[in-house]
Amino acid sequence: MYIYIDGKFLPKEEAKVSVFDHGLLYGDGVFEGIRAYNGRVFRLAEHLDRLYDSAKTLDLTVPLSKEEFAEVIKETCRKNGIRDGYIRPIVTRGIGDLGLDPRKCPVPTVIVMAVEWGAMYGDLYEIGLKAVTVSVRRNRADALPPNVKSLNYLNNILAKIEANYKGGDEAIFFDVNGYISEGSGDNIFVVKNGILKLPHTLNNLQGVTRIVVLECVKELGIDIAEQNLGYMDIYAADEVFVTGTAAEVAPIVLIDGRSIGTGKPGPVTKQLMAAFKVKTEREGTPF
Repeated sequence: MYIYIDGKFLPKEEAKVSVFDHGLLYGDGVFEGIRAYNGRVFRLAEHLDRLYDSAKTLDLTVPLSKEEFAEVIKETCRKNGIRDGYIRPIVTRGIGDLGLDPRKCPVPTVIVMAVEWGAMYGDLYEIGLKAVTVSVRRNRADALPPNVKSLNYLNNILAKIEANYKGGDEAIFFDVNGYISEGSGDNIFVVKNGILKLPHTLNNLQGVTRIVVLECVKELGIDIAEQNLGYMDIYAADEVFVTGTAAEVAPIVLIDGRSIGTGKPGPVTKQLMAAFKVKTEREGTPF
């Protein structure tokens, strides 16, 4: 495996960052999760736009243009012989001192990794996932905005830890107002009486896969409603599914031990899983 760090491709064993890098010390940095399908990077431009927007919000200057970053990502895939894989571009604040001040970090660190990657949930796409609601609340939008895909993922990790102890494949976050936010690493959708409902993106990540699924929804003529959702909406749902770059489109059939709908992946979910698959087979930036 070759990993890109600051202009060089290094073998995995030699790929290192300083212990004084503020990405390590404070989670000060941003990242993306991107998929490659059949030798093409899926929605590369959208992922780079989000990376740069997250960096801008943190007042972090990415030392590459978007065009240069795109070439680095494609070359990382080529170096590692990737056809179907998962790509992780990272920009940290860079090397500084043990203080918090980002002005002490003059040069950001850029890292890109690419690994072979298949179906994240294996055969659970056929039978459905178990999810649990967790007591950990999603970060407030006025504290650490969920729309910033930062290296500080402790909020998500705490939710995942709780889900692990409760026996869930995925966690379902609520925000501080009691509204459904998202999963620990993906967006959530609810189907009720043929209408697809989803939370507003102020309290959850503006997922690229979420956007792709909404394109599929429009093409299929499915009605949608973006609104606040609560416990009743998920417990009484006909279908629930989550979307994410790693997860793709994954059905949830059990929440807090309660069967959702028929207890099997529903027709709308299956329709969107198929439509998403078609897009990944046809679209992407070749490398």
